[in-house]
Amino acid sequence: MRWCVKQVAVAAVTAAAIVAGCSSTVSGTARRADPGTLDPNRSYGYVDDRCGLLADSSVQETLAADHVVRPYSGAVCQYVLTRADTTIDVTFSWFETGSLDRERDLAAERGATITATDVERHDAFLARRDTTGVACSATAAAGTGVLSWWVQFRDRSSGGDPCKDAEKLLSATLRSDL
Repeated sequence: MRWCVKQVAVAAVTAAAIVAGCSSTVSGTARRADPGTLDPNRSYGYVDDRCGLLADSSVQETLAADHVVRPYSGAVCQYVLTRADTTIDVTFSWFETGSLDRERDLAAERGATITATDVERHDAFLARRDTTGVACSATAAAGTGVLSWWVQFRDRSSGGDPCKDAEKLLSATLRSDL
């Protein structure tokens, strides 16, 4: 029995010495990892009957909508969705050579309330502007440009949060890029 206790004691002392010798303290502030541009040549435009890499059914599912119609597709894609008694207008856009700072400045000039955020490890911002309905856009730098989802509830009393919905769509787009 003494031999087993002696081995355990030696092992414990050795482990403690290794841990003490391998540990260190670093100074500084923790920062998020910057993924950089995952694919600078990635196109988020309209391709294969999808807008921003999302099929219509993905847009419908992401917003838990009962019905979706896409009346226009091209450089900008427009959707009209219904969720219960609420009609939701959604617009996707991707500017191939845009800049996040430019889009933020334009949103601020138009009277939007800007909130900086991070979506799927991409710098982004939310721009809320309730003029003709409860509305918000979520915009992020992606690829060589900027992509944005705009969500507007036609009924001001819908009780929903368009910023959460816009951010969900932006997140789904950026996740589909991986």
